[in-house]
Amino acid sequence: MTELFGRRDFLARLWKWGAGLIGAAALWTSWDILRPVPAAGFGGVVQAVPPDLVPEGGVLELSAAHGYLTKVDGEVVALWWKCPHLGCRVPWCESSGQFECPCHGSVFNRVGEHRAGPSPRGMDRFGTEVVDGVLLIDTGTVVPGSGPGTESLDEPPRGPACTSEA
Repeated sequence: MTELFGRRDFLARLWKWGAGLIGAAALWTSWDILRPVPAAGFGGVVQAVPPDLVPEGGVLELSAAHGYLTKVDGEVVALWWKCPHLGCRVPWCESSGQFECPCHGSVFNRVGEHRAGPSPRGMDRFGTEVVDGVLLIDTGTVVPGSGPGTESLDEPPRGPACTSEA
């Protein structure tokens, strides 16, 4: 009888040790998935260009950041190219000097402030920081655009619109 009990005890312990080893191996191999890592590319910090390359009166498109850079009074502004209305990509219209949404006709000035159309607010912005002479754009933190009627940049349209709705 003691021999049978010893065998059962041995097998029970063996199963417990085996389950423990499998659990430890699962945790060990899953550590890369469980450990948070900083995001690279859109959704994290995107390395852009030196601030001197951002045009004062124009717009520079950055695909990696899903946005645009412009400069106003020496300060660089990073705008998300997604329309706050329904999420369409808002292109820059060189002829009018405005952002014009092709989906529903929202229009924004060069710093993303709402000018016309159904959008509930201006274009959203990203935070920027200059490190070692290079502009870094934090696309993980979105700052909502200001509401309609809060235009701080007095730049009338330069010419004809790019979309028929603008």
